[in-house]
Amino acid sequence: MTFLETIFARLQGAANTPVIGEVRDGRIVSFTGGELLAMIGQARRFLGARGLKRGDRCALLAPNSVGWAALDLAMIAEGLIVVPLDARQVGGEIASMIEDSTPALICASDAALAAGTLANLKAPPPVAYFEAIFAGGASSASRSPAPPYHHADHDAVTIIYTSGTSGEPKGVVLNAGNVTFMLGRTNARLDQLMGSRADPDRVFQYAPFCFGAARILLFTSLSRNSFLALSTDLTKLADELKIAGPNYFVNVPLFLERVRRKVEESIRKRGGWAAAAFARAQRAYVHRHSGATVSFADSVCLSLANAVISPAIRKSIGPSLKALICGSAPLAIETQLFYMMLRIPVLQVYGLTETTGICTMDDPQHVEPGRVGPAVPGIEMTIAETGEILVRGPNVFPGYWQRPAETAKALEGGWFHTGDQGEVDATGNWRITGRLKNLLVLNSGHNVAPEPLEHELVARLPEAQQVVLLGNRRSFLAALVTAAGSNGAANGLNDARVRAALEEINAELPHYKQIRAFHIVAEPFSAENGLLTTMGKIKRDAVAERFAREIEQLYQKKPA
Repeated sequence: MTFLETIFARLQGAANTPVIGEVRDGRIVSFTGGELLAMIGQARRFLGARGLKRGDRCALLAPNSVGWAALDLAMIAEGLIVVPLDARQVGGEIASMIEDSTPALICASDAALAAGTLANLKAPPPVAYFEAIFAGGASSASRSPAPPYHHADHDAVTIIYTSGTSGEPKGVVLNAGNVTFMLGRTNARLDQLMGSRADPDRVFQYAPFCFGAARILLFTSLSRNSFLALSTDLTKLADELKIAGPNYFVNVPLFLERVRRKVEESIRKRGGWAAAAFARAQRAYVHRHSGATVSFADSVCLSLANAVISPAIRKSIGPSLKALICGSAPLAIETQLFYMMLRIPVLQVYGLTETTGICTMDDPQHVEPGRVGPAVPGIEMTIAETGEILVRGPNVFPGYWQRPAETAKALEGGWFHTGDQGEVDATGNWRITGRLKNLLVLNSGHNVAPEPLEHELVARLPEAQQVVLLGNRRSFLAALVTAAGSNGAANGLNDARVRAALEEINAELPHYKQIRAFHIVAEPFSAENGLLTTMGKIKRDAVAERFAREIEQLYQKKPA
């Protein structure tokens, strides 16, 4: 069975059981498998009436919702190719993706959302809105829709555009074989995490479905015994989490970092013995993980934190959590250890859109902080002489949309060239060390991967949100440091604090890796100011352009 046939079979078997819902107004609005199938049937009839042909592209522009899921599945069931678009991107960026993919139809949640995109298109394709697509309510649709189109493995089902952290986003074509293979692997890993149980998994989703890993979670959840609760307001995630009570959900590092900072700040403000004991317990936990000897007093603080403080924090984050799943960008090891100390495992996943979102997944029974787990069964991974990670297997995409030269380069030699650098230990557990395109080459000829140093500086500066290392074709390294919040001075981030942290770091580094200058940026990088992708990745080219004057001034000064 294809992944789509598996999902349809599961929804039919759960005709009277809630399978998906939206968190709204302090409660979850649920839909049964039968109701979701009815919505899919409505959307299929609407699409069929538009005269669309198999293989036509259809763009989907909307925030996460049950309607989004129904329309996505309906498009695939009709043999169409779904082009999911990020509703949080600006209209010009979305317009360029539409012009590249040339969809026969745009399906948007509402006219206001589509307006900015349509204004940037010279010849916009037809647009249909959810209100018209699902007119009449789910009850008006047949509960026994026609079987979905049976895809061959090579049939394209979606074109997902890369985040474009540098350069123009490319359309990644994924086929039915890619998705069917991946769902088999994600279901197996979740079975491992959840064990043998009759109750459905409770899953929460806030990451936009337009991204590969988020989409795989949607399809996985709908193919197994689970209930998927969708966030509808990112400003109320803490409240929504309490309502959803998930066993697991997919995260980006930025979210986990924010939760960690909020918890630590709350405990510091409380003061007293609890704040002192928790801070000491954190240090002791990190030391114990590194193999260092922990004093009796530190052990007492750690035991006290585990018995009294950690349970309260776990309850506030999610009392039913079996694990947090994290991917899309490197996670600071200190953050992973923070959650592990709270007895909330963070399972890391590594992959790219081109690998159907996943290459490696942490084994729930063997999590090593700082590593991202072994390659999932059926996938091969190796390291080229350049240090680049190469991947091949049924998860690797067939190519970029209308970019044969870039496809040939990416798949040279029968392996997908990830652009990532990494290392693997004797047990097959992988560590990602950086991106080749981010590598800084100093005038001295030394190569420096920026990510480890950036993570180290953030770890030593709780007042900082992000660090971007500079120095390509320069004589020394410098850094941009953003404040954690809208006012750096109010949060305690100042020259003296950064200088002290750099002195600590530089003392442990060879001369060419030492960071000799810095500039503090008062406002954190964000998707709203155009310096982060919506999944929290830094747009390094945009940062370099925005702060070109400040960067030049750093290199005009005599380094420390």
